[in-house]
Amino acid sequence: MSTKEVGLQRYILIFAVLIIVGFLLYILRSVLLPFIVGIAIAYFLDPLVSRLAGKHKISRNSATIVVMGLFLLILLPLIVLLGSAAISQVGQFLANMPQHLSGFGQKMQQWIHQLQVYLPMLSFENIESALQENFGDSFKPVLKLVRGVASNGFALINVLSLLLISPVVAFYMLRDWPDFTDKLFALVPQKHKKTVADGVKQVNRIIAGYLRGQVLVCLTLGSFYSFGLWLVGLELGLMVGFLAGLISFIPYVGSISGFLMAMVLVITQYGTLPKIIAVIAVFAIGQFLEGNFLTPKLVGENIGLHPVWVMFALLAGGVLLGLLGMIIAVPVAACLGVFLRYLIKNYKKSPLYLEY
Repeated sequence: MSTKEVGLQRYILIFAVLIIVGFLLYILRSVLLPFIVGIAIAYFLDPLVSRLAGKHKISRNSATIVVMGLFLLILLPLIVLLGSAAISQVGQFLANMPQHLSGFGQKMQQWIHQLQVYLPMLSFENIESALQENFGDSFKPVLKLVRGVASNGFALINVLSLLLISPVVAFYMLRDWPDFTDKLFALVPQKHKKTVADGVKQVNRIIAGYLRGQVLVCLTLGSFYSFGLWLVGLELGLMVGFLAGLISFIPYVGSISGFLMAMVLVITQYGTLPKIIAVIAVFAIGQFLEGNFLTPKLVGENIGLHPVWVMFALLAGGVLLGLLGMIIAVPVAACLGVFLRYLIKNYKKSPLYLEY
């Protein structure tokens, strides 16, 4: 068998494996969430367990028990406190939603009527019909994403499965992480071991750098937005600011969503120009800080993930696989980025590129 035939068979095999894995993820998306969360926890805690086991000369099993115990002691009370506060705030927000929407509609009608004084040709009926026709269509992609997360990621609602299954999966994966990775690496053909090892290092650097920096960006933005909206005096400003920061891992989506929610609330509660300008200033300053200081310094521009690529990966993952897709979107995007750079590098060395 010629070298070209072997190479073609290799690519066909890789493509077939990817198709099968993708099909299984889609079919099993409703039950995989606790397992993916457990693997993600093990990935984050593995450096700490390895350092503890190596530095203090204790077994991997003992180091895993210590680290997982500390992790759960910190995480569970935090989930209870934040969860109870979030449920209370969300309940209050939903209870007041009809009043907020009614007040917002009344304010908008008043402003449109005032505009008609200066612009007589402005027809309120035409504006109202245009808003009714186009408002829903403009939010269809967002609504589709929300429906996908809600339908495909229903395992998140089953808190019991996450609390019971994910820690167990995380413990066993964390304890056996070196053996697991060694067995996977042993399947790589000898000829390509160095290439695959270099690629795994690049992917690991990208994922670790992106997630570590993005968590800091989200926490910083959430704190800033919450504090700023609280200073403005906005009811539910703390919740809106926290949610805006939390969703900021999707570029621009968090800030735009938080801004729209804050504008609806400030128009409903106050409707005065100084308050509206203050809310606009809070989000404008937040975007300036994120674009010029937080993202460049904390996330960095050398991780190889363009914001547009990240946004597409997260939205596509959310639509296809729900919450599970959004969790694995960044790792998959990182792997694809490294693979594409490898293909481009080899293409530029091939006769197809070099010959005139």
